[in-house]
Amino acid sequence: MFKSVIAGYSRSPFTMARKGALIDVKPVNMLAEVIKNLVKKTNINKQDIEDIVIGCAFQVGEQCFNIGKLVTFLTDMEIKTSGMTVDRWCGSSMEAIHIAAGKIAMGSGKVFVCGGVESMTRVNTGFDPLPYPYNEKENPNVYFTMGTTAENVAKKFNISRKEQQEFAIKSHHKAHQAQLNGKFKNEIVIIGDCSTDENIRPNSSQEKLDGLKLAFDQNGTVTAATSSPLTDGASAVLICEENYAKENNLEIFGRIVSTAVEGCKPDFMGLGPIGASRKALERANLTINEIDIVEINEAFASQSIACIKDLEIDINKVNLDGGALALGHPLGATGSRITGKASELLVRENKKYALSTQCIGLGMGIATVIENIQ
Repeated sequence: MFKSVIAGYSRSPFTMARKGALIDVKPVNMLAEVIKNLVKKTNINKQDIEDIVIGCAFQVGEQCFNIGKLVTFLTDMEIKTSGMTVDRWCGSSMEAIHIAAGKIAMGSGKVFVCGGVESMTRVNTGFDPLPYPYNEKENPNVYFTMGTTAENVAKKFNISRKEQQEFAIKSHHKAHQAQLNGKFKNEIVIIGDCSTDENIRPNSSQEKLDGLKLAFDQNGTVTAATSSPLTDGASAVLICEENYAKENNLEIFGRIVSTAVEGCKPDFMGLGPIGASRKALERANLTINEIDIVEINEAFASQSIACIKDLEIDINKVNLDGGALALGHPLGATGSRITGKASELLVRENKKYALSTQCIGLGMGIATVIENIQ
């Protein structure tokens, strides 16, 4: 069986939906700029790219018609390079990486560009009831808003508003420090005049967050500050067969050791990383104590805290440069961002193993274990 490695990572700035710097950029154009940068900085031979696998949560409007193939034309790929678009909702671009790793393992290609995109400005992220076979009475535990699931998790794990706010404040602080110290410079692609992430709030404090209104349940604990903001963004990673990467002198950020997905109750969808991470760790023959770097998507503070506690993760290993509460969560782009980031951090911090994981709407989790082989 052939092994897969991550040999490059790029992303756009993550900007505010509906009022940020990327509101006038079509999703496919945003994605194209990220992929062009990835190809340029890795110096990968375009002729060797088997497929472009792109995650996208809402494949409607400007994000329909197989954006994974459409982007091949905007990036001057060889005509033989194929493209596909994946939908595992919030986990779509991590699933894209898993698909490439699986194809490599069975000898169906050596080079893949995997990534994701979501313009939460230009594409409506609400529900269209027409395609769905159930009504609310027949399947009442499916059509939960994500905010309601965050409240459910907070209640189940007795996570206070103050604890959620403290977690969010730390995320903003870490992201701000990373931004000041140039730790995003190598990953961010300048698009037009936009070169930096827009959602980071370095002056967040308990006092300021205490003044915010409750967002979903007026008897609850979740506010806009403890929820990931609506965001526009794209990200991509280069996935190669290991020997190919070595023979072509590509920089290897990490080897993909194991992957997993697992379902959970839709009304507690935020707990999805627990089962998926345990499964991925077992497949890698590792314990959580052997993991040095953890990138967990911060869809909501409550769900992140619950997963970290249940998995017994050392908080000092989590989201070293901040997470989605500060950076934003453009749904289709997040999986490849946190997986690319985890591999990059392994090299930067000179660590051995990383875990990237995220919750997924409708009740799922997804996880990837990565090993530093430098």
